[in-house]
Amino acid sequence: MTMDIRALTFDTGGTLLNWHGGLLSAFEKAGRAHGLGDRSWAETVNEYRRRSLKRMVGAIDPPFNIDDVHREELAKLVGEMNLPFGAEEMTQISNAWHSLDAWPDVAGGLSRLRRRYSVVAFTILSVSLVMDASRKNRMDWDCILSCELLRVYKTNKEAYDMAAEKLALQPRQIMMVACHNFDLMAARAAGYRSAFVRRPSEWGVAGPPDPTPHPEHDVVATDLEDLAQQLGA
Repeated sequence: MTMDIRALTFDTGGTLLNWHGGLLSAFEKAGRAHGLGDRSWAETVNEYRRRSLKRMVGAIDPPFNIDDVHREELAKLVGEMNLPFGAEEMTQISNAWHSLDAWPDVAGGLSRLRRRYSVVAFTILSVSLVMDASRKNRMDWDCILSCELLRVYKTNKEAYDMAAEKLALQPRQIMMVACHNFDLMAARAAGYRSAFVRRPSEWGVAGPPDPTPHPEHDVVATDLEDLAQQLGA
């Protein structure tokens, strides 16, 4: 590949971390404690994710971070559904975000890519969440650029501009890596290159809302190992 790429910036929430599987397990555990073991929680988990994303995407200098939103949206959802979860169970569910498992290819793929490129977590997730999940899953970063620190959240163009400035790179020298077209196309509008990584199980059996990569992406990969292969790492 002839692109002058110096850094890879990664979405983390769905591209690297299996949020659906982790939160599904947390809801199932809480449900079993109240005799709801036969209930399907998949759509509840997805609705929880949708509401949380809606609060954070594009936010400018909000008085909260994603951890606050996860707690608040969970409380609203539990109330609306009349679920019998107590404070301890709700804390366990919201804390589950910090102990999510990565997809199987992530640790090895990141390690390969880091031999040739700077690898950066560029995410709406909180610094503490990314730190906890990274330690658990052996994800080694050159930098964590949380929108929590930038105070401007993707997909606002200013977030991508600020990330490039912090990395002392031109946007064209950065490749955004994500399984979501909305993030990648916003990055491209800011001058970034883009790599779409397929995560067909991100939303569980429901499947992702936009599984088909946009034709403008520079790279389409099945996983991070495939991305490393295509980028010569």
